[in-house]
Amino acid sequence: MAAEGWRGWDEYARFYDWENARTMGRQDVRFWQEFARREGGPVLELGCGTGRVVVPVARTGVAVVGIDRSEPMLAYARRRARRLAVASRPRLVRGDIRALPFDDRSFSGVMAPYGILQSLTKERDLAATLAEAARVLQPGGTFGIDLVPDLPAWDEYRNRTRLRGRLGASSGHVTLVESVRQDRRRKLTIFDQEYVEQRGRRTERHRFSLTFRTLALPEMAARVEKAGFRVTAVMGDYCGRAWDLRADVWLLLATRLPPGRRIRADVPRR
Repeated sequence: MAAEGWRGWDEYARFYDWENARTMGRQDVRFWQEFARREGGPVLELGCGTGRVVVPVARTGVAVVGIDRSEPMLAYARRRARRLAVASRPRLVRGDIRALPFDDRSFSGVMAPYGILQSLTKERDLAATLAEAARVLQPGGTFGIDLVPDLPAWDEYRNRTRLRGRLGASSGHVTLVESVRQDRRRKLTIFDQEYVEQRGRRTERHRFSLTFRTLALPEMAARVEKAGFRVTAVMGDYCGRAWDLRADVWLLLATRLPPGRRIRADVPRR
């Protein structure tokens, strides 16, 4: 049975920004800021986590809401948001992206950055989330989706030291020891994480797993369209480069259609 995609994220909260700064960094932030400016707000971010995207989007002056299931993740997001003037802070909500606690047509744009939809390890959970995104979007509003394409290509390995460094100026030294498993039948990639934190003579070990499900881009596009969208753009990077199988990222932009209307988009297959 596939692990629930939300498992592990409470434990990951302490280390997410530390790891992300050494891998992803801020390369996608400007893309989402421009997305929010175009849509004009209010904009919703699905799985806002520690606020890495939602807080910089709020700095643009666009009204933005972030939702996440993990209270420890949201605690970091709230700390980030406190650096902003009160009037420009994002609204941060604890909730489930499969059952959004918002009224119909509440948002002009919905963002799903950095593989958040790949954390939905079951088909019914993805379908529920796409349906909820369609419900809360205004007709003509845009749904932006960022997928991490290389997860299924990761080699399997055990107990490999991936990263080392200080967690913070006043914190100890951290080592990430990682194992990767692939369940290709179910399209799952599982990361078994061990963060070894050393403070003087004291050593703490934090162990948890993160599970992701990756669909091919045409498969994801078909599910998005089935939920009531028309795919309007498919890109291979954050500057708008055309998509291909070697692209660094897979970006989909889709427009919410009026209820009852369905249009099949021409999504590239290769």
